[in-house]
Amino acid sequence: MSLAAISLAALVLTLLVSCISNLNVGFLAIVLAWLVGVYLGNMRVADVAAGFPTALFLTLAGVTLLFSQAQTNGTLDRFAQRAVRACRGNVGVMPMMFFVLTAALSSIGPGNIAATALMAPMGMAVAGRHHISPFLMAIMIANGASAGSLSPIAPTGIIVNGIMAKIGLPPVPLTIYLNNLIAHTAVAFSGYFLFGGWRLFSRPVPVSDPVAAVAGTLPDDVRSLAALPPAAGSVDDPFETRHVLTAGVIATLIVAVIVLGLDVGMGAFAGAAVLTISHAADENEAVRRMPWRVIMMVTGITVLIGILEKTGGLALFTDFLARLATPATSTAVTAFFTGLVSIYSSTTGVVLPALLPTVPGLIERMGGGDAMAIVSSMNTGGHLVDVSPLSTLGALCLAAAPPGTDNRALFNKLMAWGLSMTVVGALVCWVFFGLL
Repeated sequence: MSLAAISLAALVLTLLVSCISNLNVGFLAIVLAWLVGVYLGNMRVADVAAGFPTALFLTLAGVTLLFSQAQTNGTLDRFAQRAVRACRGNVGVMPMMFFVLTAALSSIGPGNIAATALMAPMGMAVAGRHHISPFLMAIMIANGASAGSLSPIAPTGIIVNGIMAKIGLPPVPLTIYLNNLIAHTAVAFSGYFLFGGWRLFSRPVPVSDPVAAVAGTLPDDVRSLAALPPAAGSVDDPFETRHVLTAGVIATLIVAVIVLGLDVGMGAFAGAAVLTISHAADENEAVRRMPWRVIMMVTGITVLIGILEKTGGLALFTDFLARLATPATSTAVTAFFTGLVSIYSSTTGVVLPALLPTVPGLIERMGGGDAMAIVSSMNTGGHLVDVSPLSTLGALCLAAAPPGTDNRALFNKLMAWGLSMTVVGALVCWVFFGLL
């Protein structure tokens, strides 16, 4: 068996163990990367360690620290109350609202990773407070982020449009953006309703007593005249100085990421330092609440993925692309293939830069095909799987899961969703960009 095949088998083993064992597969992945890389690939330990995703680790650690502080000092609870009120007490609208907000934020500049990093903690806090499935909230937030990722001013959109210009394809940034936006919206809302989101529309916001439930259905002025107590989810918890400062730090971070291109992880560390120095939040408690197990799970698996890239494991997939596609099936095949690789590799940093340049040659070998349809299929197929916890978006949602969440079960659900999106994405792209 070749080294590439062995490294790929190691990844498959890791994924299987994640489904049947309580072992933190991040640690297992590091061990397998060491064994395959050093003892079979004649690499140095430093070469294996070089695969550790320092940037991802800092992003996860910085953002989860800042929002752990916002959670421990009560700021997220207050925002959650106001988010509920904005939805007029309809629990079913809440995940939909976060899809729209995250898609908008992703579209206006910072991109899908930064948008998810900023919105996931708030959205998952709302999910925890109102007993919404964290899985449903995660697929809405992550898909919302991916829906806006190909905006002409977002990082991924800039990369894709640059590659298209380099390989001689016509510049159509708005078409690329809208194709991806429409496909993700259709998949996200279909999944939301299919997996029980429709039930949330008939469930009122949880309240502590029947009188408060009645009060929750009345306008504020009528409630005050009737001398009824405030309803759960209404804005009866005031913002104190520490909450205002925390909100200001988060707002500043968002603006800095959008306007100045600030690194979201480093900016989050700076914001966390401000809150600690000003005594607006308990740093020790926030550090204890950080999801270290999840952070190590994701970063450990990425070390093993680095070995796959070095040993040619990824190339085993790419070699099959031209053999599988025909002009009639090219949209489905390229979406499936791109999604399959993107589950465990960076869509923006690895997969699209590696596969988009193959489009002209692929069309030539097949004897025909629509270049824009294939490009849109690669973009959409690669991003639909990013809800997987092996991808940054899924990892951020998993890391932001509210207290009491079964992280192992959520990991497996997100993994199942990500894997299923290889097939769903292929069908969606075949219909949207092939038939239609």
